[in-house]
Amino acid sequence: MEQMQTPMAEFLQASMSKLKEMVDVNTVVGEPITTPDGVTLVPVSRVSFGFGHGGGDLVKQRSGFAGGGGAGIRIEPIGFLIVKEGSVRMLNILPPASTTLDRVIDLVPTILDKAEQFLDKRAEGQRAKSAEDSAAEAAAVAAEAAEEQLDKA
Repeated sequence: MEQMQTPMAEFLQASMSKLKEMVDVNTVVGEPITTPDGVTLVPVSRVSFGFGHGGGDLVKQRSGFAGGGGAGIRIEPIGFLIVKEGSVRMLNILPPASTTLDRVIDLVPTILDKAEQFLDKRAEGQRAKSAEDSAAEAAAVAAEAAEEQLDKA
């Protein structure tokens, strides 16, 4: 059973399609920009929107539909993602955070980058130490074997 499209539903549908045109992922995360030195900048924005509609059938005075609506959108640039040599960091262009919690949240990406660098260095150090230990062990086994050969001779 097909539902009849009411004037209010048509009104809302038209308004929503216009909002969809304005707000999409490319509005929040912009087109990447690559600089001559190989750094990629990706603009990031905060998008807020709201709308309200109302309407009804005119019964007492005349037949028909009366309605109205309004919408607002706010697009605020907040920063850039900087991609350089395999690492990504956020460059905020907003004023600094005003509360301690906001500051902690802003520091999370930096802390994660530092932790990743620390773990990478630690793993690299363990690989190097493991290689040194293996080389020292091989040298000790070779020296022991050479000593046994000298004792037999």
